[in-house]
Amino acid sequence: MAARPARRDRAQRGGAPMSRILVVEDETAIAELVAINLRHAGHEVTLAADAAQAQAAVDGILPDLVVLDWMLPGESGLAMARRWRGQARTRDLPVIMLTARAEEADRVAGLDAGADDYLVKPFSVNELLARIRAVLRRMAPEALDAAVEVGALKLDPSTRRVMRGEIEVRLGPTEFRLLHFLMTHPERVHSRAQLLDRVWGDHVFIEERTVDVHVKRLREALDRVDCARMIETVRGAGYRLTQRPTATAGDTGP
Repeated sequence: MAARPARRDRAQRGGAPMSRILVVEDETAIAELVAINLRHAGHEVTLAADAAQAQAAVDGILPDLVVLDWMLPGESGLAMARRWRGQARTRDLPVIMLTARAEEADRVAGLDAGADDYLVKPFSVNELLARIRAVLRRMAPEALDAAVEVGALKLDPSTRRVMRGEIEVRLGPTEFRLLHFLMTHPERVHSRAQLLDRVWGDHVFIEERTVDVHVKRLREALDRVDCARMIETVRGAGYRLTQRPTATAGDTGP
């Protein structure tokens, strides 16, 4: 496979890491307006027109952020935000409510339900994009030195140690960065191209299959503490780290 021109890809996205954003909006014109501007800003966008579609999207691949309307067919955005905050997998999912409900009581209800921000229609697209950037910055754990725990694993960036209980997992620097990224984005599927951008950076020109080599090394190290199956291969998509491994989690194929 030919080497991937990572720097060019990043330039096409304005130099910012691409985020997966789910837009839950039943008004087609508004949904398309938001989606076009988000894609232009370099984000990957999924649209959902009702509560059932939104829940299916979240159950499939956990997004990095949800833009959520209040009034939806099937179930209100308020109820969905409240439910997501009560579940372990979606507890930290960033949510921005975008709604026509403008009363102070509505704003309070939306924020109390777990929304990270609340924007009223009619709205400025530029303001929405700015609020999305702000929430993503606040929610980016890889920018912090705080320890991260997923399942039985604990990773401390300040001491560069990975532990399962009292047992330390010895990792090389690349495997450490890879595990750190996966642990700070649990349950999300990451393509090889995305991992190259976020772990290796945009200044390198290497083959995407290099990711497979480092995932294999990481699994071998984690196997010593019976955690290798936490890193799953999602065929045709990439890799994810989960605390609920399936029977095929050890598969290292593409």
